[in-house]
Amino acid sequence: MFNAPRPAQRYVATSPNGLGGSFVDDNPLAQSVYDDGLDPWSAAPSPTPTPLPRASAASTFNSVIANATIPLSYSRAFLAVDPANTGEVSVNALSRVLSTSSLPAATIDKIVNLVSSRSRVSRSEFFVAMALVALAQTGKEVIVEQVAALAAENALPEPTLDLDRLQTSASTFSPPITNYRQATFSEDPWSTNPRYGPVLGSGGTTAAYDPVSRASLTNGAPSSLSGSGMPQEWWKKQETVKVNILGHQGFILNRYMVYEISTDRGAPVTRRYSEFVYLWEVLMRRYPFRLFPALPPKRIGPDEHFLEQRRRGLARALNSVVNHPIMKEDGLLAIFLTEPAFETWKKNNMVSLEEESASKRVDKIEEMTVPSDLEEKIAVVRGKLNPLIEQWQRICILAERIIRRSEAAAVRKPSVLRRAFLPTHFTLPPLSPLSSGSSSSVMSDPDSSMVGSMFGSVMGSFSGSPSSGEQSDLSRLTNTLRAVVEVNERCWRGDECELSNGVRLGLEQVAVHTQRHSELAELRILTLLNTTLEALKGQRDLYIATRDFFIRHDRLSPDQVDRLKKRVETNSIRLDGIRAAQKEGWQDEVDRLTVLIEKDQATIAAQLNRRVFIRACVWHELRVILHNRENALLSLAVQAFAREEQTFTENALRNWVSLGEAVENMPYE
Repeated sequence: MFNAPRPAQRYVATSPNGLGGSFVDDNPLAQSVYDDGLDPWSAAPSPTPTPLPRASAASTFNSVIANATIPLSYSRAFLAVDPANTGEVSVNALSRVLSTSSLPAATIDKIVNLVSSRSRVSRSEFFVAMALVALAQTGKEVIVEQVAALAAENALPEPTLDLDRLQTSASTFSPPITNYRQATFSEDPWSTNPRYGPVLGSGGTTAAYDPVSRASLTNGAPSSLSGSGMPQEWWKKQETVKVNILGHQGFILNRYMVYEISTDRGAPVTRRYSEFVYLWEVLMRRYPFRLFPALPPKRIGPDEHFLEQRRRGLARALNSVVNHPIMKEDGLLAIFLTEPAFETWKKNNMVSLEEESASKRVDKIEEMTVPSDLEEKIAVVRGKLNPLIEQWQRICILAERIIRRSEAAAVRKPSVLRRAFLPTHFTLPPLSPLSSGSSSSVMSDPDSSMVGSMFGSVMGSFSGSPSSGEQSDLSRLTNTLRAVVEVNERCWRGDECELSNGVRLGLEQVAVHTQRHSELAELRILTLLNTTLEALKGQRDLYIATRDFFIRHDRLSPDQVDRLKKRVETNSIRLDGIRAAQKEGWQDEVDRLTVLIEKDQATIAAQLNRRVFIRACVWHELRVILHNRENALLSLAVQAFAREEQTFTENALRNWVSLGEAVENMPYE
């Protein structure tokens, strides 16, 4: 039962058109931004728009080891290849650990194939592999049933591993070079009128002219609503917040997920999802007219894929807020990122929910910087939002699908190789040519071949036909080649055979270089997932946040100024009439109406100030946040992607050139 090979995950679409969830559907809860077409309140398992690790395999091996005590050597070996504590490792990492056991390559290959047929190996699968290694080292039969029997007796064997031989795979890719050309933004990014170049202020920010830059100082601090609003080369000074999953805590009926937040502000802190929600509710009340993304949703009965998507969504949302020029100074945000016991802090402190406009004022200079045609500019942005959201959704789905296919291409086996025996001759699947059709044809076929050269270099020449489920398997290919070398260690002729020895040495070189290419591909895929894909999703989130920003604006910006003015006018007429008539008790009535009029006039003044502040906020968020981020951050991501692809291609080329030189003298006779 356990030793039967499990079918590989097929690539399936999440909707009939293969696009997953749309961001402009009528029901915002029917399809989630962060889960590509998933109702966050559904108890159904997450659909897999791309072939991600599934919980079924891990749960199978959880039942194998059950409640047995895990030996410390198992955890030490797992930590050696998973220092980030992600809970899973690649097949290549498992193979590197098994190679320190001094077992034959054929045995290592068998163990790897027994525990996983996917691109990643879960913690429970890794532990079962450790038990199988221990069985093999003691000469016992290498089967999963034997591990299950030992686990039932709480007697998991400990393998002998030389973990000191493990060389930590260091990235061969250079860090992003930050010598970008500084962008110069005009005062009005949507203006079609030519302007003179901006003048640099003393703080490195641009202003329309220097007197305005000096005059717009309020209480000694430069205004955030005039000038460019961002410091020089701000994209190099972005603060980074990391969010990691620590696991479930609490009792059976009250279990919750705990996240670890790491920043440069202090020691890491732990937070529950409900505490993220509390922070966001306060920020939404304080800054309703600021542009920042919503939190990823909660869900009943979440699975591993949903939790990972939510972790990444939380990280993107936090990074967006901590780099907002206004919201990053919020006191509650600072407490959230640094206070170890946030729940206790909430109980002992009152939190103000006062709107930002109640305590801030826009001076005349700042008010003058708001263009008179702001409504027309808003209309232009609104008209672009829905198409941009739809297209960035497509880009994210396509990019993630391509990356996941590249990852799977290094670990999935052709179905013909899963048989108990191989026929004398079999035909490899033909290479699929790149389709020249439109993106819609790509999206309609979830099993279409790898698209374009965007991520094709990750696999080099190891491209197969995903439609038949037959793809290359670099890590397993390495193990199999080493097993072949072991079997052919001695020539069948019985004497010293230079031809056989030369070919065997050549195959050893092929195995070495295939392993090296597998490591390069693994590092490149991780970089694509953690940087390039997250940058693309950040762009998508930016436009969704802009849409939500306008929705809040439409809902919260209306005021009672017109109604109050009519009431003041009516009360003023009544007041004049009472003063003219001077009936009995008229002075008390005059005092009452006077108080009402003064109160309404104060409210009118406050709401007029709020109206001006809202216009200034909208202009600031469009000009400073939206315009800068949608351009500068995209340039940053594209340039980093191009450099990393170039570096990977050069490393892969050097690897294959080295292989060519190593096998140049392989004998023919």
